[in-house]
Amino acid sequence: MISQDVPNSNTYERERIVLEVIKKNPDSHHNALIKLIVPKFMAKTTFEKTKDSLLDKEIIFVKNQGNMKFYSATGNYEEKLQHRIERKTTNTFHDLKLQIKRLDTDYLHKDIDEKILLANSLLKNLIRTDTGFTILDSSKNPKKTLYRDEHLEIQELIHHVFKIIQKDKDFEIIFPTISSNLGFFTPQFSSDK
Repeated sequence: MISQDVPNSNTYERERIVLEVIKKNPDSHHNALIKLIVPKFMAKTTFEKTKDSLLDKEIIFVKNQGNMKFYSATGNYEEKLQHRIERKTTNTFHDLKLQIKRLDTDYLHKDIDEKILLANSLLKNLIRTDTGFTILDSSKNPKKTLYRDEHLEIQELIHHVFKIIQKDKDFEIIFPTISSNLGFFTPQFSSDK
């Protein structure tokens, strides 16, 4: 089973096709693009979803001229992507700190399933946020850790979540489930078997 967070190769291929057709046909409006793409490469609803995904990711943008829509590739995409990653990562980081601050009192009052869902969600988002800071470190200066304080604070937050789980009366049931879900974030490929 593939995670919903991991696009499959069809998604990449569709996005590439739509982007290529837009770049090769900058004067083609929305309906003209549909004629170029549908049904040769994908269905109309698939094209619409793919186009919307590219707009959401700010890979393309739309210009309205009269009642027609024209799409173009976003200029300076790498810099805009870095700003978007930085904004999203920083906002998520601050939100997670607030959620974990409330965890000390809220966690005890939840049922087992809610505890598992909450802990998994927090740990998953902490790991993703740390990954966001790692991507920013590598894109800004691969020889320095610019977000050292944030990385360390995330480590402390992960530790804090595990401490709360360990103190819980349902630890014996909760911990194995949570730790098995963390396997998703550990390296999958290894020469050791």
